[in-house]
Amino acid sequence: MTPPPPGCASLGAPRASVPSPLARSGLPLRLLLLLWTVAASQGHPRNGPRISAVWKGHAGQDHVDFGLAEPHTVLFHEPGSSSVWVGGRSKVYVFDFSKGRNASMRTDCKNYITLLEKQGEGLLVCGTNARRPSCWTLVNDTAELLGERRGYAPFSPDENSLVLFDGSEVYSTIRKQEYNGKIPRFRRIKGEIELYTSDTVMQNPQFIKATIVHQDQAYDDKIYYFFREDNPDKNPEAPLNVSRVAQLCRGDQGGESSLSVSKWNTFLKAMLVCSDATSNKNFNRLQDVFLLPDPNGQWRDTRVYGVFSNPWNYSAVCVYSLGDIDKVFRTSSLKGYHSDLPNPRPGKCLPDRQPIPTETFQVADSHPEVVQRVEPTGPLKTPLFHSKYHYQKVVVHRMHASNGETFHVLYLTTDKGTIHKVVESGEREHSLVFSILEIQPFHRPATIQAMSLDSDRRKLYVNSQWEVSQVPLDLCEVYSRGCHGCLMARDPYCGWNQDRCVSIYSSPKPVLQSINPAEPHKGCPNPKPEQAPLQKVSLAQNSRYYLSCPMESRHATYSWRHENSVEQSCEPGHQSPNCILFIENLTDLQYGHYYCEAQEGSYLHEAQHWQLLREDGAMTSHLLGRARALAASLWLGVLPTLTLGLLVH
Repeated sequence: MTPPPPGCASLGAPRASVPSPLARSGLPLRLLLLLWTVAASQGHPRNGPRISAVWKGHAGQDHVDFGLAEPHTVLFHEPGSSSVWVGGRSKVYVFDFSKGRNASMRTDCKNYITLLEKQGEGLLVCGTNARRPSCWTLVNDTAELLGERRGYAPFSPDENSLVLFDGSEVYSTIRKQEYNGKIPRFRRIKGEIELYTSDTVMQNPQFIKATIVHQDQAYDDKIYYFFREDNPDKNPEAPLNVSRVAQLCRGDQGGESSLSVSKWNTFLKAMLVCSDATSNKNFNRLQDVFLLPDPNGQWRDTRVYGVFSNPWNYSAVCVYSLGDIDKVFRTSSLKGYHSDLPNPRPGKCLPDRQPIPTETFQVADSHPEVVQRVEPTGPLKTPLFHSKYHYQKVVVHRMHASNGETFHVLYLTTDKGTIHKVVESGEREHSLVFSILEIQPFHRPATIQAMSLDSDRRKLYVNSQWEVSQVPLDLCEVYSRGCHGCLMARDPYCGWNQDRCVSIYSSPKPVLQSINPAEPHKGCPNPKPEQAPLQKVSLAQNSRYYLSCPMESRHATYSWRHENSVEQSCEPGHQSPNCILFIENLTDLQYGHYYCEAQEGSYLHEAQHWQLLREDGAMTSHLLGRARALAASLWLGVLPTLTLGLLVH
């Protein structure tokens, strides 16, 4: 191998509100109300997050700033550890959140770190290294150069790359030569025999996720990888992309002929379907995949969560099972192949390291797609849910509430740099899905580049180009309004403990959690929620005024009530964060008490209570006199300037 350029060979040593309701100016207020009306007409889906919160955390303990922009990053976190590693431009950052310490290792040339992987007692670090991909190993802050490693890192950080480790074997989608071999392939780059996929079996693939599945017999172990590719159907009405899952036998030894000896002989691919026939919505573009293993170790029951989007950037989450994927590949016929299948059939794994017969390889190589499609689990074969938000990444945490009930909690990143927390309860056939929370994880809002889940420590690690954050899964302090607000959140991590909403993991005593998902507030000891404190304001007659009520829950209808009539109503589709009641001209009938009430199902609570009082006549005259004096002084100040201007003219 050619050694890296001088100066690029090694890593250096470590181096250490609530808005006021008062507004009396007519024109700006009218403009604001017009904008609010336009925003509200855009609408929010009811399956959007119920409330929104900013994760402030503690500087140095939950948030760490890079100190500069890192346009390309890779994140590594070992479950159970309090440390996180982030690879950036010519630098690897190390953050220990429990100790509040951070350090960095630097390279001396244009080297974008693209791979961080645990190996033994050290960490494998690979990067572009000025278009000469190379790797190092880090052990106890000591760097050792491994030299060039083609296939471990791309030539440019913008290239779509995927690297999978399984013991001593390494699989990669990265091309080995910079100026040739541009057709993407899935390779075994380290192991018994180096293999690659045929150039004709995928059309401009974008690789998403790869995994090894250990099945009942060792020779039957599979490699599944998920990708999207160009649609071979060039009909103008056909989608541009098709989402796929491909299978390979982990023990594939190549073929018998010169054309198949270096190729995967067990490659097959199937279409992933994510569509809702009732609403005629199709989601063809795979964004991310997360595999949730079965708690009993049954590989067939591993849940595969896929995030899809459509041309309008709406999203859907579909759930598949590895058992269904395996069955499709084992039983389906091949698309476009109408003769009897050879024996062994294409895609079948053979014991005792037997090579695949040439006839079987030729059929699979010329007809790599199976007819049967992979559909979501459940009797209706529909998405778990779909949304108007554009989701990009997903992780899923399986947890048990205080009553022993199992929940699957999804954390989805949006293109706005926020995280949506979605709870799935019950079995797939009768599951309930509820979007409970939108989290802003950064001090400086930015796109989320990477996300990692630590189920052991119940933490979520995310980074942007500016910072990395540690977000607790049991984020219970964001739920206000006493017991009713805590239980209405429907957060399985949280419960009511006498006087506050707490994590079920931190409370030494059993906590109160909602049992009835439709009316969780009825589980509170006090059936009636607390009333809002009375706020008073004195106003002159015939003045303009507006009352603003923060819409904490996006699933509730907020109404301003005066006496016995509803003056203003804001539905859940209202995008403004506040429900505004504008009083154009204050008359005698408009003084009195105003209540902002939030209705969410059977849960009704008082969000605000205002009393508008008549302003004292003497005070009004006094204020009017001061206003006239101010106007006179302003006029006297302007008059000399105006006179001088006329004389010059």
